[in-house]
Amino acid sequence: MPLLPLPDGPLFYTLDGPEAAPVLVLSNSLGTDHTLWDAQVPALSQHFRVLRYDGRGHGQSAVTPGPYSVELLGRDVLALLDGLGIGQAHFCGLSLGGLVGQWLGANAPERLIKLVLSNTAAKIGTAEGWNARIAQVEKEGVGPLTDATASRWFTPKFRQAQPAAVQRILDAFKATPPTGYAACCAAVRDADFWQDVRRIAVPTYVLAGTEDAVTTVADGEFLETHIPRAHMLPLPAAHLANVEAAPMFTGALLRFFMH
Repeated sequence: MPLLPLPDGPLFYTLDGPEAAPVLVLSNSLGTDHTLWDAQVPALSQHFRVLRYDGRGHGQSAVTPGPYSVELLGRDVLALLDGLGIGQAHFCGLSLGGLVGQWLGANAPERLIKLVLSNTAAKIGTAEGWNARIAQVEKEGVGPLTDATASRWFTPKFRQAQPAAVQRILDAFKATPPTGYAACCAAVRDADFWQDVRRIAVPTYVLAGTEDAVTTVADGEFLETHIPRAHMLPLPAAHLANVEAAPMFTGALLRFFMH
């Protein structure tokens, strides 16, 4: 099991694709693990060295005491790159992973080649909403959030048409350690990149779900407008566009990262 040791605990990662190919890092949403990207790996790994990892507090990575910050999660990515001897990489982050991408783009641009920000925003939600969710998770665990999470992540049409795909993602959600989930909720709560995104100089592709009520098309348009070299593509999906609109999502990544 590939684990990168960090000072306060290990980070799980997995690599697919040719060793000599450019590296592409895929960064997950809150409440998912590296398997979120299973639909993308077969196509992407033909052209890239695909680096997936379980974010701190999730999956097989260390659950360290919270609260976390997006900076901490971003520095985990830099430590992962350093530990694997990777100087530069492409980066694609979804939701919380997109916040990590924004932090990296603003604070470590020399490590990025191109950047994809999917289903994310310069600021996601309100402090009140996140505090309420943290309190609920600390009291009851993540299980009671499953139905509400499913309704945010997928459209009713997709949930009906693809129940197995939805269940696979929800099983990973329910396995998320409550401590790690709550600590990452705090990271999302405290992230505010309204000004920082203007410093992102690398070529950036913004992917937004037309049915995403969490991070809306308008949120994507803000990123497109204020990141100097950004373009946006709307996809017919709710919050987990890489699952719900997988072929279109994967095709968009291939076109952007290969040209």
